[in-house]
Amino acid sequence: MSGIRKIANVINEYPNAVNLTFGQPNFPTPDYIKEAGIKAIQDNQTAYTETAGIYELRKAACDYVHKLHGLSYNPDDEVIVTIGASEGLDIAFRTILEEGSEVILPAPVYPGYEPLIRMCNAIPVFVDTAKNNFKLTVSLLEEAITDKTRCIVLSYPSNPIGTIMTKKELQVIGKFLADKKIFIVADEIYSELIYEGKHYSVGAIPELKDRTIVLNGLSKSHAMTGWRIGFVFAPSYLTEEMYKVHSYNAICASTISQYAALEALIQGTHREEIVTMKKEYKERKEFVYNRLKELDLDVVEPQGAFYIFPSIKKTGLTSEVFAEKLLNQERVAVIPGNAFSDVGEGFIRISYAQSMKELKDGMDGIERLLVSLKT
Repeated sequence: MSGIRKIANVINEYPNAVNLTFGQPNFPTPDYIKEAGIKAIQDNQTAYTETAGIYELRKAACDYVHKLHGLSYNPDDEVIVTIGASEGLDIAFRTILEEGSEVILPAPVYPGYEPLIRMCNAIPVFVDTAKNNFKLTVSLLEEAITDKTRCIVLSYPSNPIGTIMTKKELQVIGKFLADKKIFIVADEIYSELIYEGKHYSVGAIPELKDRTIVLNGLSKSHAMTGWRIGFVFAPSYLTEEMYKVHSYNAICASTISQYAALEALIQGTHREEIVTMKKEYKERKEFVYNRLKELDLDVVEPQGAFYIFPSIKKTGLTSEVFAEKLLNQERVAVIPGNAFSDVGEGFIRISYAQSMKELKDGMDGIERLLVSLKT
């Protein structure tokens, strides 16, 4: 069980705790998307769809990533609609990995990758990016790549840190990997939540496109976590194989959710509700970051997603002990950094996808705990 889920279960014993753990928007799904789901039910759109997803949605998804990120994929055979990006990761790993394959993970990293890799009898290789401002570099890759390396996971904007990779940074990595037979799995679920500038996708690097699988979805950008819709984009020879895994794994994504997602993509990111969510995340990020700095905690300012990853090493406590004390004494829940690999020890993850009141209460609780530790 992941460290995130473990603490989520503990929180149930503290019903009045301020919960800064889950990466789930506190906004409701916009009404126009919900109405599209209701209409799908009323129109009896309740049967299976084509395994890869309804064509209109696949085309809209391809148009969407082309407009936003310059990615070119054919809706006929280069995209699959999945049950969230999580299922997309599963079918991607099961397609490209075999026993003994090594997968490079830039740590600290989302804990959902490792179990999927191990279920393929493959080996996760954690690369410590903390020494480089939490960004993967060519020098770090050179240290980690072996003749067994099959795949590199690029998850930017990152969970748990909120760092991004610039176009220049990714192109340098692309040049290094151009002649290597290594797949790239690009988890870009937070690509719409970047606060300055635009997201650049590794899928846009020509030298890597034939070995790159791009995952995206609407859970974070459109507050649609429970609708469970994700997208997997890849060259047709890879999509053909992932399609087989997906067909036995799920048959197809929820029909009703697919029609809701179609409306979300048709409306785009210019809708007032989507713009407002992103604006509020940015305001919350600035509030939490400034409070942490005032508390003299070392922290990298997030550039995307809705997480922040401050160091609590100055307290002398492990991340788990700090989180336990914070919950028990101040009724504030955060995720211990070691949930994101051993590299995350000495940090905590705070999700600012919560209301400003909860964030203020949570930061006040952290401040009280820090004061008590000094006395």
